[in-house]
Amino acid sequence: MRRSQLFTKTRKQAPADEVSKNAQLLIRAGFIHKEMAGVYAYLPLGKRVLDNIVQIIREEMNAIGGNEVNLTALQRREPWEASGRWSDEVMDVWFRTKLANGTELGLGATHEEPLTDLMKQFISSYKDLPAYPYQFQTKFRNELRAKSGIMRGREFLMKDLYSFSVNREEHDVFYDRVSDAYDRIWQRLGIGNVTYKTFASGGSFSKYSHEFQTLSDVGEDIIYVHEARKIAINEEVYNDEVLADLGVSRDELIERKAVEVGNIFTLGTKFSDALNLSFVDEQGSTQRVFMGSYGIGPSRLMGLLAEHFSDDRGLVWPENIAPMRVYLVRIGTSDQVVQKADKMYEFLQSKGISVLYDDRNARPGDKFADADLIGLPHRVVVSERLLEQEKIEYTHRASGESLLLTEDALLDKLV
Repeated sequence: MRRSQLFTKTRKQAPADEVSKNAQLLIRAGFIHKEMAGVYAYLPLGKRVLDNIVQIIREEMNAIGGNEVNLTALQRREPWEASGRWSDEVMDVWFRTKLANGTELGLGATHEEPLTDLMKQFISSYKDLPAYPYQFQTKFRNELRAKSGIMRGREFLMKDLYSFSVNREEHDVFYDRVSDAYDRIWQRLGIGNVTYKTFASGGSFSKYSHEFQTLSDVGEDIIYVHEARKIAINEEVYNDEVLADLGVSRDELIERKAVEVGNIFTLGTKFSDALNLSFVDEQGSTQRVFMGSYGIGPSRLMGLLAEHFSDDRGLVWPENIAPMRVYLVRIGTSDQVVQKADKMYEFLQSKGISVLYDDRNARPGDKFADADLIGLPHRVVVSERLLEQEKIEYTHRASGESLLLTEDALLDKLV
């Protein structure tokens, strides 16, 4: 992609009403646009980052047997009435709307009810189980607070996977597989060393559920971390009983602020009871399907990663989630420089290396500042001075390493 063909622009200042670091950086770098509090549009570079995060999650969900679907955002009230969650007293974050004929609908905040209802079309026998549908879909929640940029939105992207099993034992095996898949996701995103499997309230069907909490100064949650065992306890269940269950003492735990990036829940038969989702077992008896749900917020993750991978000059994206790998800077407008930079752009792309080519007629300082702000992993500079030396200037964004390299040596750095 050429900067001259990219309609977005960087800016020196973020909107005055934007208080979160992630949104300030992403807006200034041209990754997102703030439509209103808690509602953001993803611009070309931001969409690429979000897609890269989604693809990592997708690969890990597919690897454990997930089937990707895309459910509707508009939801009928009947399944929600059956589960007892249609009322505002129970679901206080609903956005609702009406059809022209007056029929009231909900705008999807979560999908347990509609998916359980849908699965009645496909589950009738033990032979139909287990089943693991999942989706990436925009959710809508009428949050009272929306001051954390894309980390807490009223409109946001969610990966929600639901498991349908014959019994608790089958469910538990898959539950642990999802937990392991989540650990692989955090590692691939570069936050594995600061993300903890955290014990939280399990509701009526399990003593505990599990959150995955990433340590962060901007976190809204308080957790108690056992660094040696790589586990944590949410403040809401931090008591002597839980400590005894886990075999830890208070003096082994460290209080930290954290951001919840994922969760896994045992649902049991709560929704299959309410919506009559049953199957006939091997003995010919009718049984309720045993369920679980497993969430990750890709847009929230993008905000957290922007907070985590940044410095006083801008964003510092890891290789596998950056919108492109190389920021190519052309310094000068002579025919020789333009030809060399154009050839470098084509050469890198021919090697499968994604490039953002700053071909604008702008001052060198502005180009370097934009390279730092946008935060691609590698910067490559072509200029008159470097042409004379038959070298290319290479800089690694995260480490600051800067070298003069031949074309072959540059390729060794990037491939």
